[in-house]
Amino acid sequence: PPNKSTGTLFPPPPSSKAHKLTLVLALATLVSTFGSSFQYGYNVAVVNSPAPFMQQFYNQTYYSRHGRYIDDNFLTLLWSLTVSMYPLGGFFGSLMVGPLVNKLGRKGTLLFNNIFSIVPAVLMGTSELAKSFEVIIVARFIVGICAGLSSNVVPMYLGELSPKNLRGAIGVVPQLFITIGILVAQILGIRNILGNAEGWSLLLALTGIPAALELIFLPFFPESPRYMLIQKNNEEKAREALRMLRGRDDIDDEIEEMRLEDQSEKNEGRLSVFNLCSFRSLRWQFISIVALNMGQQLSGVNAIYYYADSIYASAGVKENYIQYVTVGTGSVNVFMTIAAVFIVEAAGRRMLLLVGFAICCIFCVILTVALNLQNGVSWMPYLSIACVIIYVIGHAIGPSPIPYVVTTEMFRQSSRPAAFMIAGSVHWLSNFTVGLLFPFMERGVGAYSFIIFGVICLVTFVYIVIVVPETKNKTFLEISQILAKRNKTKIILDQEIVVNKPLQEKGPDAEGVNKVTKF
Repeated sequence: PPNKSTGTLFPPPPSSKAHKLTLVLALATLVSTFGSSFQYGYNVAVVNSPAPFMQQFYNQTYYSRHGRYIDDNFLTLLWSLTVSMYPLGGFFGSLMVGPLVNKLGRKGTLLFNNIFSIVPAVLMGTSELAKSFEVIIVARFIVGICAGLSSNVVPMYLGELSPKNLRGAIGVVPQLFITIGILVAQILGIRNILGNAEGWSLLLALTGIPAALELIFLPFFPESPRYMLIQKNNEEKAREALRMLRGRDDIDDEIEEMRLEDQSEKNEGRLSVFNLCSFRSLRWQFISIVALNMGQQLSGVNAIYYYADSIYASAGVKENYIQYVTVGTGSVNVFMTIAAVFIVEAAGRRMLLLVGFAICCIFCVILTVALNLQNGVSWMPYLSIACVIIYVIGHAIGPSPIPYVVTTEMFRQSSRPAAFMIAGSVHWLSNFTVGLLFPFMERGVGAYSFIIFGVICLVTFVYIVIVVPETKNKTFLEISQILAKRNKTKIILDQEIVVNKPLQEKGPDAEGVNKVTKF
């Protein structure tokens, strides 16, 4: 019978007791996010401050080889490649998510991924000695692979470690460490620290330190219990992991919920990316993760991180103060992401997405007006800076962290790796597009670039209003039941489990109907 408390056809778990944050779960979250997510943020912002000195190195290296300096257009192209090779690597890293997490597990993939951080850290740190700017471009691609994997695997790993009442808050922590990584790169990039002609190569190389620490400490924490039970059929290891994570022996309710999920999708098997794109039962989940990840990246947030200095210069900020304004913006980003950790379970995922995209849309428009009027009105540069900061606040509370949480929650175990491959590919291709095209957009249309970003925010806002449901404090099965209604399919759990049966089709021989699994 339907569960009246949740409005779904799934029985309530044996225990409705809320789980507490244990030391093991907290430390596993900190180690994985610092070792992986931190690097993503660090490498987003690390090339921003030392850009003039790195470009000078490119010029000097080219002169020593050819006896002439690089043409301005070609230098712009080389620098765009340096910036955009990172998200391009992220795209290829996203394509590796499914095969690796299914073969090595979630934790195993994170450990393996550190290869793609330590090697480029060495390459970038020695690039000046090698007198090769090509090494930097290649290393940015490799460290992008690291970011592409970690940005997808960390949310998946933490989502599967977390109880449902903490899943949203813990799911925001990877984004928090991304923002901390951005802030640390901005601080270390100050001219008096490492953002200078002597220190930029060391600044780039420091990304290897979090990877080394993760290699040392992550092996002491458990693998995903869902991976162990559902994909490895190892209930003993799953129970052992859950006991460590929950700090108690009474974990039968979660084991039972995993079994129900396993049984409900038994006949689907492990879904490929093609299955995910073609299955009617996953249609709106697929469209939603594409829309949210495109909206997140094409909204222009990484244009601000990649080219913050040039944006503030356009806003009229004096050169000596730009680096400090950039650090201030990064600090606001960290503070608001911390706020999102604490309010996501109360406000819900959908509300934070709506509020965040609305703020970004409004202040993209205002920023466009301010940038166009700043030469004629003395106080307009201050309004431009305020717009950037408020835009960052809006992005930090919703569009930045929540798509990762929603991607984890909209899919069950068999389809989650393929879902993260798709979400990650869209995320990084969109990131690559912004990183590559924004310098030319800035030259071509100037301040009106942000009108384009504002329109994208508005379209994403409307999509969320119409399609995206609230998922807070629900099990993965309950969320599947909500989305089944929009897909016009049924997931029924009673004496037998019928998986993703189209509403208008009847009988076991109807086309598109999955087999019945006895439970």
